[in-house]
Amino acid sequence: MYYSKTIIYLCYNEDRKIFNMGKKDFLTEQLKKHFGFDTFKGNQEAVIRNIMEGKDTFVLMPTGGGKSLCYQLPALLMEGTALIISPLIALMKNQVDAMRNFSEENGVAHFINSSLNKSAIDKVKEDILSGVTKLFYVAPESLTKEENIEFIRQISVSFYAVDEAHCISEWGHDFRPEYRRIRPIINEIARRPLIALTATATLKVQHDIQKNLGMMDAVVFKSSFNRPNLYYEVRPKNKDIDKEIVKFIKVNPGKSGIIYCLSRKKVEDFAQILKENGINALAYHAGMDSQKRSENQDAFLMEETEVIVATIAFGMGIDKPDVRYVIHYDIPKSLEGYYQETGRAGRDGGEGKCIVFYANKDLQKLEKFMQGKPVSEQEIGKQLLEETKAYAESSLCRRKMLLHYFGEDYTKDNCGCCDNCLNPKKQVEAKELLISILETVDLLNNKFKADHIINILQGKETSEIYIYEHQYLEIFGTGCEEDEKTWNAVIRQAMIAGYLDKDIENYGLLKITFAGKKYLTNPTSFKITKDNDFEEEENVEETPMRGGAVCAVDPILYSMMKDLRKKLSKKWDVPPYVIFQDPSLEAMATTYPITIEELQNIPGVGAGKAKRYGQEFIELIKRHVTENEIERPEDLRIRTVANKSKLKIDIVQSIDRKVALNDIALAKGLEADELLDEIEAIVYSGTKINIDYFLYEFTDEDHIEDIYLYFKESETDSLEKAIEEIGNEYTEEEIRLVRIKFLSEMAN
Repeated sequence: MYYSKTIIYLCYNEDRKIFNMGKKDFLTEQLKKHFGFDTFKGNQEAVIRNIMEGKDTFVLMPTGGGKSLCYQLPALLMEGTALIISPLIALMKNQVDAMRNFSEENGVAHFINSSLNKSAIDKVKEDILSGVTKLFYVAPESLTKEENIEFIRQISVSFYAVDEAHCISEWGHDFRPEYRRIRPIINEIARRPLIALTATATLKVQHDIQKNLGMMDAVVFKSSFNRPNLYYEVRPKNKDIDKEIVKFIKVNPGKSGIIYCLSRKKVEDFAQILKENGINALAYHAGMDSQKRSENQDAFLMEETEVIVATIAFGMGIDKPDVRYVIHYDIPKSLEGYYQETGRAGRDGGEGKCIVFYANKDLQKLEKFMQGKPVSEQEIGKQLLEETKAYAESSLCRRKMLLHYFGEDYTKDNCGCCDNCLNPKKQVEAKELLISILETVDLLNNKFKADHIINILQGKETSEIYIYEHQYLEIFGTGCEEDEKTWNAVIRQAMIAGYLDKDIENYGLLKITFAGKKYLTNPTSFKITKDNDFEEEENVEETPMRGGAVCAVDPILYSMMKDLRKKLSKKWDVPPYVIFQDPSLEAMATTYPITIEELQNIPGVGAGKAKRYGQEFIELIKRHVTENEIERPEDLRIRTVANKSKLKIDIVQSIDRKVALNDIALAKGLEADELLDEIEAIVYSGTKINIDYFLYEFTDEDHIEDIYLYFKESETDSLEKAIEEIGNEYTEEEIRLVRIKFLSEMAN
């Protein structure tokens, strides 16, 4: 039985004091009846009351705060059917299943989307028109279809709810253009109260949502974004990342966790690596068969698997309270996305570890992916990446930075639950630096971004500096003794202190606040902590198996193997790096492989290379292990997936058939750079391939000979070094392609 507006109306006509008490008792009673809870959480009751009074409502509530109940309970109590606009099929199914569990009536909640056949849709419509259904879920794409609009016009709509409302804003982390059409469509259907809900929204995103939905006068309910039970940590992303994650999972047995990767390919590959290491893991991404995706999601929810490796397509609205860790294999595209994804940990108030692996090259790759998009979209994307970079590199309290990003002040100096607070850096005086920053921002009338301000202070002669003739400013070059990281640290910490702000309408432009101007009249001590150092090893991205600073556990063996490599390079008349690269030798001097099979588990060593060059190296390692009575560290070796994965086999077979490389990339859904990465991994692991059919079409023969000769005479295969020395004559693609040819012919 559902309570109608008439019963609520009886409460409205009582004395004001009785009205408040009566309604509170009534809502609490209904909360207990329908959901089994004795009390409301946070702002829930105030939000529900606002909706039932017919007012537009805007709800900002962190993941796990109980957003769904804010529209579920009033939908059950009000006359008519609430129309819930929701972005994902998986999210709708999860919400509908949950509501049916709370109710005796199976038709209490329904959705219409592409997953239903015609007979199922007819049944849904029948239930809705009969008045049984109280919550009707549709995707924004479904809402735009004329047939659905015509059907909804026949319904008595109690109110509209826009879930995951951040999707409306281009500044949000999951922008969906279809969300921009919601307001005109619901105006066409019928004017009713509107509630918009999101777990992540900066002031800019909030303004965008309200403006686009035509709800600037809505009552805003903003809960604290602080999740005290979550631990935040940023780790450098290096070649041992797989090993680190495997070890982390193994020391947390039986705990549920989510590992986020940016690409579908990485999801598949890493899920397989976890399985090879005895971890019960499943993959989840939008490119999978929908049935398989649902099965994997259900397996995670039902605790049949402990780890899910996923793209960001997974998790939105997934109500699993006991996720104990969320690991980001790749740095997210925005802090909003990061906050929402980490918010899936510890929703029951228990332990929740949030670890992200960071390498600046990942941000560069994300920025590269934006090329070709509209300029405005690129600019927004770059600004969001800058915020992510600031979070990762800062040595300030992670919690303080996250909350500040969402417009919330965190007053404690040390949260005691993030890597920076548990390992605080020494503070240094930055009073004069702050004065320089504030004076420059003020002088330029708040019209420039942080990088331009820093360029002026450092005296960098950029094109933008010359366009605005800022090289003539008295302050130009006065801060050249400080590095860019220090200046960035001053700006970030000045923002948190309230001396600087970023313009909400022109995102990224620095402006001096009233407090900042006041500080200039009476400067006091201003101490900062310098940013964390995430400097990567030089040439770190030159070969597929590299990923960060590397060092051998056994420097004596490493030195002996380098001598052997040099000797063999003279014998075979090839550069030393052609035999084995330094990271491969360092890995050998750490894990001591003593068979050809074990050698093939070393990064950059495949079956071909192991067979051709490996015997003398494993004999050297065997002697060294025996003579020095070394106990080989079996536990340090992480099983990897066989080098010849299905993708690699497909690529090799396509090259054998002389398929153009750009056609291979298209067929496999890879960017050109990603395909070259795969081909490089193939030749570095010892497989011989022949790309002459493509190379001689792509590049002049003279260019090929010159680049080939360069690598033959060079002491390193470093792409960065090659670009530095010959890049003004040849493109990066030409150099990479010829390097593949050279390595395949000389090393394999």
